Amino acid sequence: MVSIHLSRIIMTSLLGAVLLTLTLMSPALAFVPIGGGASTHVSITGTALLQKVAETCRAVADAAGHEFKPTGSSPGELVQACLGPTAPGDVSGAKFHSALQEIYTQNGLVDRDLVNSPPHHFNSEAFLEGRGLITEGVVAIKANIQKENFKAARETLGRVLHTVQDFYSHSNWVELGYTEPYVNLIRPDLPLENLADVNTPTCSDCANKKCPNQILPNILKEKKLTSGYMGIFSSQKPKGKCSHGGESDLTSTTVPRGGISKDERRSDNKEFHDAAVNAAVAASLQLLEDIRLASGNHDFLRMMGIARSSVVCFVIDTTGSMSDDIEAARSVMYKIIDSKKGTQDEPSEYILVPFNDPEFGPMIRTTDADKMKREISKLKAAGGGDTPEMCLSGLQLALTGAPSSSNIYVFTDAIAKDIALKDTIIALMRSTKSTVSFFMTGSSRRRRRSLASSSFGDYKDLALASGGQAIQVSKSQLPQATDIILDTSTSALVTVLQRAAVAGQETFPFALDESLKNITIYITGTSLTFTLTNPAGVTQTDTEASGKLGTINTVGNLRRIRLYADKQSGTWQINIKSSQPYTLKVTGQSTITFIYDFVEKFAGPHSGYAVLSGRPRADQPATLMLSVIGRKGPTSTTIKEVGLVTMSGPEVVTNGTMTDMGNGEILVTVAAVPEGEFVLILKGKDTVSSSDFQRQSTTQMSVSKVNIQAAVESSVEPGETFKLPFSVMTQGEGGTYTISARNDRDFPLSYPKTLSLLSGVYANATLTITPTADTESGTDVTLTIEAKSSSGVDSNYAVLRLSVVNKITDFIPPKCEVTAVVANCPHDVSKCGPFQWELSANFTDENGTGIQSISLIQGNGNFTHTPLNASVVQAYYSASCCSQIVEIVAVDKAGNVGKCYHSIIRSHSFPATTLSLPLWLCLLASIFVVGP
Repeated sequence: MVSIHLSRIIMTSLLGAVLLTLTLMSPALAFVPIGGGASTHVSITGTALLQKVAETCRAVADAAGHEFKPTGSSPGELVQACLGPTAPGDVSGAKFHSALQEIYTQNGLVDRDLVNSPPHHFNSEAFLEGRGLITEGVVAIKANIQKENFKAARETLGRVLHTVQDFYSHSNWVELGYTEPYVNLIRPDLPLENLADVNTPTCSDCANKKCPNQILPNILKEKKLTSGYMGIFSSQKPKGKCSHGGESDLTSTTVPRGGISKDERRSDNKEFHDAAVNAAVAASLQLLEDIRLASGNHDFLRMMGIARSSVVCFVIDTTGSMSDDIEAARSVMYKIIDSKKGTQDEPSEYILVPFNDPEFGPMIRTTDADKMKREISKLKAAGGGDTPEMCLSGLQLALTGAPSSSNIYVFTDAIAKDIALKDTIIALMRSTKSTVSFFMTGSSRRRRRSLASSSFGDYKDLALASGGQAIQVSKSQLPQATDIILDTSTSALVTVLQRAAVAGQETFPFALDESLKNITIYITGTSLTFTLTNPAGVTQTDTEASGKLGTINTVGNLRRIRLYADKQSGTWQINIKSSQPYTLKVTGQSTITFIYDFVEKFAGPHSGYAVLSGRPRADQPATLMLSVIGRKGPTSTTIKEVGLVTMSGPEVVTNGTMTDMGNGEILVTVAAVPEGEFVLILKGKDTVSSSDFQRQSTTQMSVSKVNIQAAVESSVEPGETFKLPFSVMTQGEGGTYTISARNDRDFPLSYPKTLSLLSGVYANATLTITPTADTESGTDVTLTIEAKSSSGVDSNYAVLRLSVVNKITDFIPPKCEVTAVVANCPHDVSKCGPFQWELSANFTDENGTGIQSISLIQGNGNFTHTPLNASVVQAYYSASCCSQIVEIVAVDKAGNVGKCYHSIIRSHSFPATTLSLPLWLCLLASIFVVGP
């Protein structure tokens, strides 16, 4: 891990101040010791990511003919500027912020899960192996993006960037005098040259461990590349070799003593440290540029979470009795598409998963609204027969395929045949923080065959666990109930309050702030009455359909209360009296929101905090990392309270102690975790309006004494078996624990069905998974492992993602050859208007996989090319002499990028047939080559 002061980083970004502010907001500062004024891999990664995002947004804006001018430094303002300034409506930066956090998280986990792997850190002169990891990772990232598996791409990107950055801190690259990145690390077609062999001494002894430069003079003179040896468990290293250094490195006490790591900025290494920072930032930018050019601007921004936050995801039962339901779903989908087009509420993606019996799927994903209209119009009700259907199998596809924090809507009139998936579904809902709502039009008393344990109550359990609604209506009532989908298919949706109660009478207070719009209250249940009261004491009861505070619509078991636009800010309350169980939810639109993760502290050479994959541990404080997103950045909010609150039964709130990380990042420690299911509640003040606000998470969580540890280190090839070691431990009673595992692709799995656990001792096991040989490259597999006690009282889970990627042997980028440049341009640029220039070039991929795309990335002229399936692709460009630069990018089917650049700035007034070849620069990658 590199620990670096940002004060020396020279930001070359077009939005320097904005990007610097956003970088400092990066939530994964949690992965290093708190405080100290130092930044980390996160700062380097954030600087590069935000600069590349800004460059890409500017390119997209230029192509669309509008300016890219963020109004401030908050993620929402950057996203608003990137998506286009003309679309009306609020834009939340939460999805962008979450995407950054996912990358930072995986970057930090390399220091926990792979601390003793030299290639992942370029320790111990593992240069070839380290580059192999980078190559494999970049191939997987590009394949994932092509298959629109953006979460998998982000996770791999975080790990790859860590390895790239460690090269500059752990090797002698900057000691050799190089200031630019070593491009050969991300160019597998180029050799790694001048590597010191294992028998070559590389360092002098440093007894006091504070030597400015330990590299031997002959190594410096010959430009030999080396890196420090790292020994966590052993002090042995080859004779004469450099050590990594630091208290955790046992080899640092073996002659030659000391270490060449530039992880921390000290008085004896500050120049090399700062040079390593700058090289690491530049190298990260090179890698990101290669991925951007291979993927295209649009998909690169989607990977980075630059998209409108609304995603419409339908899971629809298509059995014979569902004709009316399908028509209602089709109608609301059309209404969403038609009513939200051109606004910031326009969905960024549409997802459709049909299910029947025994079939389910396939999942249909598209950003094209018209395509989704066609797909949902194809659905026909047929088949089925017996009542139970494969509902949870369809929902599993949706949860693993939709972006995190999506709203998913399930339409069915039957109970679940695949009820055995219920625990897996809950694990996926907790992992993705997605909200699932069910529209049920059948009777839970219908014939169930042998599935006595399955009922509509299971759907209600799942809806409550995710923060969704379980709406039970007749088929004729369904079109009225779907208004809730219109409410929640919107940008910047936040939850103010959500509770569930068994019965009785209770008053629920909640704070509405000035930023909230379109405030809606949902109550699901029967046999209930309520009274709503605003801060001024004005009331409205359930019998007043159009009262003083809002309108009330009742359909089936759902009551939907839409407050008037002139609602009053302050503390509201709703008193509910019911003889049956019910749920309450208050939502609205606001750019004031938060993202969070439960984390645990880990030790090692670079200790820090890691995001938990499963439930927090019982019998110890819960720790979580909270990122607060205000209307004008983190300084526009003041946080007063953060706590965990029970969802059902008597309200129990346990507030946490907060450690302010600065810029909206808060480490929260809750000493006494509530029993049962709980959610996170946040209270603070919006400094823009000076009004108090309240926000609540939707996904229920609980603690467990069971812990599962597992980490995916690489991708797998189609048809090959992947081995995943995992460990299980309990702090409770030992005994036999049941192990279950599932994956969303139904690939064959092998694992022990039980493990014998001793309290406090990890038991090790291995799971194998074998993707089918015909699996498409870039496919993302979501794997869920669960361990449950013999009594069934305690359990936990781990959710992991695995990428299936074809083995790539083509690493040579496409080549270009200029065949003609005709430039009759005047010397006086102010007179360029009437004049034109032209360029012709041939692109080839020689013995490679073939050219997949050729595009113009700079230039305001006309660009065409011949068909891509030809052995030689001819490209033609013509432009006004006022547009003097052209850049063309060719990408082959393996994702290799060839980039060509030409300028006529110094080549005016050529005869008609003169070639400007001396000024032609044909770059075979998106970066220039600097190396030993």
